[in-house]
Amino acid sequence: MNEYDSNRILDLTKKINYSLTKNLNETNCYVLNTCHIREKATDKVYHDIGRIKKEFRNKKKPIVIITGCVAQAEGDILLKREKYIDAVIGPQSYHQINDTILKIERKLKPTNLTEFDVIEKFDSLNSIKNSDNKISSFLTIQEGCDKFCKFCVVPYTRGAEFSRSIKELIIEAKQLVENGSSEITLLGQNVNSYNFEKKKLPDLIFEISKIENLKRIRYTTSHPKDFTKELIEVHKNCEKLMPSLHLPVQSGSNKVLEAMNRKHKIEEYLEIIEKLKKAKPNIKFSSDFIIGYPGETDEDFQQTIELVKYVKYINTYSFIFSARPGTPAFNLEKVNQTVAKKRLIEFQNLANKIKSSYKDNLIGNISTVLFENKTLNGDKYFGRDEYSNSVLVRSDKNLIGKIKTIKILKSNQNTLFGEIATNTGQNNYAA
Repeated sequence: MNEYDSNRILDLTKKINYSLTKNLNETNCYVLNTCHIREKATDKVYHDIGRIKKEFRNKKKPIVIITGCVAQAEGDILLKREKYIDAVIGPQSYHQINDTILKIERKLKPTNLTEFDVIEKFDSLNSIKNSDNKISSFLTIQEGCDKFCKFCVVPYTRGAEFSRSIKELIIEAKQLVENGSSEITLLGQNVNSYNFEKKKLPDLIFEISKIENLKRIRYTTSHPKDFTKELIEVHKNCEKLMPSLHLPVQSGSNKVLEAMNRKHKIEEYLEIIEKLKKAKPNIKFSSDFIIGYPGETDEDFQQTIELVKYVKYINTYSFIFSARPGTPAFNLEKVNQTVAKKRLIEFQNLANKIKSSYKDNLIGNISTVLFENKTLNGDKYFGRDEYSNSVLVRSDKNLIGKIKTIKILKSNQNTLFGEIATNTGQNNYAA
């Protein structure tokens, strides 16, 4: 979602004649778009500002603006602690960035814009064409969260759940396809809670799938509590919807899930998994896990291990519990950090073993890959298969924007390597 927001910020600032530069020495305005899920994100803000100050020590100071969730959560603290910052703008207020920059140019005082006005934001963005021209693009359909998991800052930094209208989303999706996108990933903090005038995520996926030249649809991130039978049916019936799903569970222990206020039980989660596998037999899953949540025992952790063994996730994202200020879990007694780190290592070793086995089993098989770009050294093309696996292929022909059937030759932990398949009985077609 931050990548989507950053792209829209760039679209906005073009209206006041700012353009993207990849050369820090040329920068007139530095916008640092931030996340607040992990503690290190805040540390990185100060690290990056220190780097800018060093670079511009003997030069004219650039405008420095902090946007995103760190700005929302710690705006006043940032402005007080670091005088080099000119403005902080929360994720629901970045449509005001142009006025903010112009005020800073007139040397007005530092600005804190962290009110929640998501309707005004999207009304402003709808008047500006999305210029993203990537082969695979993001589209925010829903923001905010009403779940209030005790560890999570999202309800406090992104606000209550808000869904955009299907009409405006279809317009923006068509713009992305016209710009060259063959794949669109629908985004939301709770993407499957999308609800606009009684139209839900399955309705939106169905409408977007009608767009000519759009080849692939994905969505993230889902909450188990909002997974409906209608959404499962879309996985069964929509060919453009890819057979991979990111479905965060956080823990394999019902006791821990209740302590987290996750609002679902493991039995309910596994029921969703089984129904999806029945509807779409080739579907694969990825998930998020918090290791060492306050109160987690060895038995709770082993239940998480058993869950991973059962589902066989092709990707997992795992972290030791990070206490975020302002959340109910902030003051809870932490699990011994030595124990937590030991559990994380055990978890990641298992998850990597399962992932490696999955990748090894792909060798010699055929994958369908959408190619997005060329590698920096220029001798390979990069793409992703139906399951978002990274694939590299050598080719004398330009593969960018094309979908090809690829024979997988070898793999490592993060990448598959292959060649264009011939005589497979499957169709190769251009996107």
